[in-house]
Amino acid sequence: MEEIIKLLNENLNDTFLNAVLSNPRKADGPSKIKVRPVLIKDERMIQLEVFKGNQAFHRNAAMEEAGFIIAEQMENMKQMQLETSEALYTVLISKKGKVTVRRKSRKKEAGPADISHNRKKQYILKEGVAVPFLKDLGVMTEDGKVVNARFDKFRQINRFLEFIEDILPQLDKGKEVSILDFGCGKSYLTFAMYYYLHELKGYDVRIIGLDLKSDVIRRCNELSEKYGYSKLHFLEGDIADYTGADKVDMVVTLHACDTATDYALAKAVGWDAKVILSVPCCQHELNSQIKNDVLGPVMKYGLLKERFAALVTDGLRAEYLVSRGYDAQILEFIDMEHTPKNILIRAVKTGRKGENQDTINICEEFLHVSPALGRLLDEKGEL
Repeated sequence: MEEIIKLLNENLNDTFLNAVLSNPRKADGPSKIKVRPVLIKDERMIQLEVFKGNQAFHRNAAMEEAGFIIAEQMENMKQMQLETSEALYTVLISKKGKVTVRRKSRKKEAGPADISHNRKKQYILKEGVAVPFLKDLGVMTEDGKVVNARFDKFRQINRFLEFIEDILPQLDKGKEVSILDFGCGKSYLTFAMYYYLHELKGYDVRIIGLDLKSDVIRRCNELSEKYGYSKLHFLEGDIADYTGADKVDMVVTLHACDTATDYALAKAVGWDAKVILSVPCCQHELNSQIKNDVLGPVMKYGLLKERFAALVTDGLRAEYLVSRGYDAQILEFIDMEHTPKNILIRAVKTGRKGENQDTINICEEFLHVSPALGRLLDEKGEL
């Protein structure tokens, strides 16, 4: 960790803006740690916001000891993004402990960090900064104020971008990054992806949004042309039938109904996508299949059976991705109070295929289910 400690000690000064530690090695540890400077009793300190489960814990440290504390946390993480007013750093740690540090100088020096202790929630898309697509989609006013009735949507968009922020090291900034968004709908999040990756982070991205509604697709293309987003296009079509790509870097599927999610995930595996982000919806398939005498007293209640079947569906989806060489996580997308459809499956390609097919088979036999994703992957090996 000497290299990481050296990097931190060189940059934990007045130019330091923030850092994000992510991609945990252990499932029972913190999922992410955000680091920022704070001013407490006129002393500049470093605050660590540690996310574990649905909770966040805060810890403040003196500048002189912060480097060692952060480096210690990095022993349980595989990556870190660190920003200063002068440069952006990406730190990657391999399975064998090899440390890779990438530095990218800023074209223009960034402003100072907000070091107020009790600051407002900081969103990736800032309140008060007008974003063109958010204005046209009715989320923001002309002066960048978030419309009260659309604040949940604003929070959802920013939460989604936090998931994108975590996987940035998986995307090669030296080449065009191809992204497919299946079931894009009105495309709030598709536009947000393009704006964040291309406009804010400087990635060369090509994004295709796919949906069945011709009027929605027409409107989205009009907006994309209006903003000058030359590599953001929308097509009318079905997930299962899409054949317009041979290789894709990232696949996004948000609220694709029932087995449409499975077709999207199978396509992603077939394309060897580096990153998969999926928010499933309307998991009906296994509800009609699931049967188990032991669970009979619970399954006789329709609502409980429906919810149980949905959880089983998404758990098995994640496990199938693990079996095909992905590190899969099931995360809370947004608070349950805003929508019950709040699960996000995030999968990052590792190339190390999981040895979990036997446990998948045992689970399916126990519940008498045959998920679409398993069938799709079996049909063509990897599809």
